[in-house]
Amino acid sequence: MPSDPRDDEDAFRWEGDDSPTRPPRPERADAALPSGWRTVGKGSEPAATGAEPAQDEPVGEAEPPASLGNVALVSLGLLGGIYLLYTVGWILGGARTALVLSPFLAPSAVVPAQWLAVAAPALWFGGTMLLTQASASWVRFVWLVAGVFLLLPWPFVSGV
Repeated sequence: MPSDPRDDEDAFRWEGDDSPTRPPRPERADAALPSGWRTVGKGSEPAATGAEPAQDEPVGEAEPPASLGNVALVSLGLLGGIYLLYTVGWILGGARTALVLSPFLAPSAVVPAQWLAVAAPALWFGGTMLLTQASASWVRFVWLVAGVFLLLPWPFVSGV
């Protein structure tokens, strides 16, 4: 017993789909495929034998960069959070260090060094993201993890 094609489509519809406020939904038969695509499955016509799909892109152009996966995005978020905490650590630890060093060094030497220490985590993170755009993602993570160890706010950690 052949089934009615409308019954097959009922699972994809909901009452109110034909609302006057929404544009009408194109039917499956009217939908056109992008160039180079072909239909497969029940009711499709077989492709011509020996015919290859036409190449729309020139051969010399580079592909766009691949998007990062979920694990890479979460890892970048965690590393960015660590760098943000390092910035806060350098603000707090640098303020204590500046109080200890102020009798021995001129303020013209302490203040720029303190600001550079506060800006270093943000500069490292931004510079790594900018300079490793064309590199593999593991290279970016190696540089970011190296910065986590190099930029540790020692005055905050040691409690000076």
